[in-house]
Amino acid sequence: MANTSGKPYKTFQSSPKSFLALRHPDFRAYFIGAALAMMADFIEHVISYWVIFEKFQSPALAGFAVIAHWLPFLLFSIHAGALADKYDPRRIIQLGMILFIFVSLGWGYFFVSDTLEMWHAVILLIIHGFAGVLWGPASLLFVHDIVGDKQLESGVRLTATSRTLGILLGPAVGGALLLMAGPAWGIFINALIYLPLLIWLWKAPYGHKYEQNKLGIESPKYSPSKKIIRGFSDIIKTFHDISGHRIIVTMILLAGVVSLLVGNAYQAQMPEFAKALGANQASVLYSALLTASAAGALIAGILLEIRPILPLKARVAFSLAILWCGLMAGFALSTNFYLSLLLLLFAGFLDLSFNSMAQTLVQLNTPTDLRGRTIGLFSSSSLGLKTFSGISIGFGGSYFGVHASLFYSSIILVIIIFCLLIYSEIKKHTNIQ
Repeated sequence: MANTSGKPYKTFQSSPKSFLALRHPDFRAYFIGAALAMMADFIEHVISYWVIFEKFQSPALAGFAVIAHWLPFLLFSIHAGALADKYDPRRIIQLGMILFIFVSLGWGYFFVSDTLEMWHAVILLIIHGFAGVLWGPASLLFVHDIVGDKQLESGVRLTATSRTLGILLGPAVGGALLLMAGPAWGIFINALIYLPLLIWLWKAPYGHKYEQNKLGIESPKYSPSKKIIRGFSDIIKTFHDISGHRIIVTMILLAGVVSLLVGNAYQAQMPEFAKALGANQASVLYSALLTASAAGALIAGILLEIRPILPLKARVAFSLAILWCGLMAGFALSTNFYLSLLLLLFAGFLDLSFNSMAQTLVQLNTPTDLRGRTIGLFSSSSLGLKTFSGISIGFGGSYFGVHASLFYSSIILVIIIFCLLIYSEIKKHTNIQ
């Protein structure tokens, strides 16, 4: 249960049991459904981006696709979290899945009829972005409902692992569908991949009404939020409500600065990094560089579930993030392909580790009545701010080169994270006193 006492917030130690959340049958069902849905998300990217490139040859539209994907997380994650609190996270996730299906069917219609215009693509890309933001915060609330506080760290880490699994499989399956079925039938098939999660959620035994009926009494823990969703003023109010909670604030800031300055913007510059390392875009070596971080994250999800050796503490999250910055700086300077591959692999391991830890600490330390909005704020910070990571890495790279821009962005990020760590420790000792 979330801390609502006003006393200093606690941290929970990792359970020694392996794959703790997967021992829950409902979480296993969600894990599989979420992995399929994330795979479908990336299949759609593979097919639609290819057709857009072939038809329009527009770098501006390709850039808009990235903005349309992340900007809704920045602007509307708090509102999506508030909706999941007020209504039912299952239904909000289902709404996201319906929008994903609509977008895939929309692409398919335009591909079959050969009537795709640029404004059609813009609208579908925007809807796809909103589908993602509806799914994001609601899924975090839903996982918490399934596994509870004691298994939350495992649940968060395994949820991130399922998404990573989908990210790894998506490009491969998308490429196969593009080659074997063509873009139109490939995207129609893709729409079906969202259905298992959509259908399972329909009767999943969770949500406000189910829990109230099961208990037979009205419980504040399972009551829907009665707070009015006011629009963008909710963002300011949420900041104000959490401002006194050290762990929540520092973990949200940690996720935000990482996304803002580096994020995953280096992936878009991978062709230039690969070229400098002697790999061309058509080679297996280039593909290995592209998937190394995701592979490292998948390994982290598995190994940390087998043996959860990292204590769930804010200081550990900061330390892992600093090490991640060091690996990214090393990758920026590396001139050896195999060293670069190892650096990306370990960076992916640390990325999943500190991000899932930060997210878990936020959820465990947030009062129940603020949970949806706070998780939304975390999503806005950790995902939405990736909208601007292209400025430091991409635009900076156009002036100084991508190697220099990634290196200096990583060094600046280390300094900021170290300052946040000092601030967190000062606030911790002040609260104790």
